[in-house]
Amino acid sequence: MASAHLRADLECSVCLENYTAPVMLKCGHNFCRVCIDRVLDTQEGSGGYSCPECREKFQERPALPRNITLRNIVENFLSAQPDQEESGVLCTHCVDSPVPAVRSCLLCEVSLCDKHLRVHKKSPEHILCDPTLSMESRKCSVHKKILEYYCTEDDICICVSCSLAGEHRGHQVEMLAENTEDTRWRCWMRNVLQKLLTLREETEERVQSLQEHRRKVEGKSAGDTESVSDQFRELRRRLEDLEKRAQGEISGRAERVSISVVDMIRELEIKKDELSRKMRDIEELCNLTDPLTVLQESDTGDLCDTEDGDDEDRERHDRLLHDGRGLDVAGLSHTLHTGISDIITEVNVSFYMQEAEDILLDVSTAGNDLQISDDRKTATRLYIDQKRPETPQRFQDYFQVLSSRSFSSGRHYWEVDVGGSNIWIVGMCYPSIERRGGQSVIGWNNKSWCLDRTGNHYWVIDDSNKILLPPNISSNRVGIYLDYEAGRISFYDLCDPIRHLHTFTTTFTEPLHAGVYVGGGCIKICGGNREM
Repeated sequence: MASAHLRADLECSVCLENYTAPVMLKCGHNFCRVCIDRVLDTQEGSGGYSCPECREKFQERPALPRNITLRNIVENFLSAQPDQEESGVLCTHCVDSPVPAVRSCLLCEVSLCDKHLRVHKKSPEHILCDPTLSMESRKCSVHKKILEYYCTEDDICICVSCSLAGEHRGHQVEMLAENTEDTRWRCWMRNVLQKLLTLREETEERVQSLQEHRRKVEGKSAGDTESVSDQFRELRRRLEDLEKRAQGEISGRAERVSISVVDMIRELEIKKDELSRKMRDIEELCNLTDPLTVLQESDTGDLCDTEDGDDEDRERHDRLLHDGRGLDVAGLSHTLHTGISDIITEVNVSFYMQEAEDILLDVSTAGNDLQISDDRKTATRLYIDQKRPETPQRFQDYFQVLSSRSFSSGRHYWEVDVGGSNIWIVGMCYPSIERRGGQSVIGWNNKSWCLDRTGNHYWVIDDSNKILLPPNISSNRVGIYLDYEAGRISFYDLCDPIRHLHTFTTTFTEPLHAGVYVGGGCIKICGGNREM
């Protein structure tokens, strides 16, 4: 049977036992590792080595790679074989004391132990198989004859009557006899076994990949959880700062009004005292009977001037009453709206910062003193003309280069490693930016926005308007965030913690390209994931 031949193929030709830790020689023959090591040890010092089976010679002791596929086949075959002592099939002739059968004869319909098998008839019609209690399953259900053939057209086992006179007459058939070395049935079984082994290996790989994916997801989940916690802590801090700022504006407004009110009360008290004095003077004059004396001793103009500055005092009084009714609602609303909008932008940016856009530099725009790396990520100032052709797209007078990709919608984030230079510009611009003259420098026109470093000074520049930033920028890495629809370009110092440097707000009218200027050394575009 096929299983007996497969068993023979799984035996080492040295020890005549099933392979144990099989290894393979260059000639293709397989042996147990222990067996072939023993053989090669005996050949040591003989001037060469040879295969015990085909005698192929090797100048040096051959390497012994493991044959994992053959090992798996042996293990699967052995696990599928029934234990003779536990199979329940006993020798038919051993009636005095039960003895496990080693073979069954389909013709005689008996099971045989080793002793009775040796004296059993060896004629071809006696077909032996593994011990079985179900002889009928080995016979044709129609003709009750032994299934001796395999119909290759219908993929079914048949008897001799089926092949000669039955429905399989004229079909291509093969013997199922055990001594048939290369039957389709045996090849089919081997193919099935190999497919099953391959399928099992693929299944194991899938299990391992899923387990690895689960570990990555769990690790990323833990990292994301911590990141979200950090962001919420920062969000609460920002909201608390905004609350304090709004409360400070309310308190400041109230204090300013209070000071103005106190000052005016003081002035009005003085004015009231002055009016009281005038009233007393007039009362005294009223008691005099001589008009000449009244006119000579009094300054009637001063006494009668009771309305000097009164209109102005009334206006100040009304204005203070109006100002004191409460805080400027429009101003407070602007403070809160701007503050909350900035916080939301920061939250959005923090999520986008976890993955930087993969931006490539466009060599066709690069100034001729710039060398662009093969991966189109690094721009280096060489002070050597690269002798590229002059085209309308190329910067002619400055050491600048734009990205090949443009952005006309959505939110985008990218990073630049600026540690290799102390004179640089990073930013964004319209494709219609000039390519010659002073108006072609990024930031120095109304078509671009940039962060500029010159020596130890950092600037943000738009349309030649410069804003000096604090000098304590500590990182060698800069982040740029674009929200096209919102009209925002933001710059960040990627230190720990990340620090917002500046945000430009406008309405974009063209697609935007990333752009860099290299005054010396080199700068590099950084893409892909970045650990937060």
